[in-house]
Amino acid sequence: MIAAMEVTRKHITVVTGGARGIGAAICTRLAAEGHDVVIGYHSAADRAREVADAVEAAGTRAVTVELDTADPAGVDRLFDAAAELGPITGLVNNAGIVGPVGRLVDLDPTAFDRVFAVNVVGVLLCARRAARDMLEHDGGAIVNISSGAATLGSPNEYVHYAGSKAAVDAITIGLAKELGPDGIRVNCVAPGTIWTEIHADPDRPNKVAPRVPLRRAGQPEEIAGAVAWLLSDDASYTTGAILRVTGGT
Repeated sequence: MIAAMEVTRKHITVVTGGARGIGAAICTRLAAEGHDVVIGYHSAADRAREVADAVEAAGTRAVTVELDTADPAGVDRLFDAAAELGPITGLVNNAGIVGPVGRLVDLDPTAFDRVFAVNVVGVLLCARRAARDMLEHDGGAIVNISSGAATLGSPNEYVHYAGSKAAVDAITIGLAKELGPDGIRVNCVAPGTIWTEIHADPDRPNKVAPRVPLRRAGQPEEIAGAVAWLLSDDASYTTGAILRVTGGT
């Protein structure tokens, strides 16, 4: 019954961290598949507007909302704006930060709180509000963006970041079991090294490529395709999945 209703409902999807990189690619891919998109961003208002223009050029509606996903009031403002378009059907928890890079023993611990606030608390707050809204309107789908680092550990680079993404994997599995009976699917995409601005060293994807079985870093559009599938009706029997899009690492 839920799957049948999902086919006829208008897709209205919230994407956090949607102004650049993977988030921007997700927004434009979803628009191409008919989603209205609510673009959450923390900075770079001009770039968020560019993404919104691309969404609208595809023939769907776009709204941009500036917020900090670790702030409950900001999260409520994001979803209140989404509700003005209609009942939301999807959430992509994409907002995330890496924080300092290096061996754990050498890092300034004052940055750890912020990494976990955005990467873990932000995911929880957004999923909580999305689930509340979806419970009132025949279910929906949540896709969390984790990282291949969650299982690889990222030694000598960002163990703290890997730990935060491992938490996202656990949240995905728990929420999938908790919300499945309510018709809400929860899945996760775990990207490998992708060509985005998140890297402290802009050439890092080239340096990592020789260690990747496919011998290259990925593109944001390749992550967007995985997200779009998990939000689609083709994935109607998929929940609790952690889909690695890592080139084989």
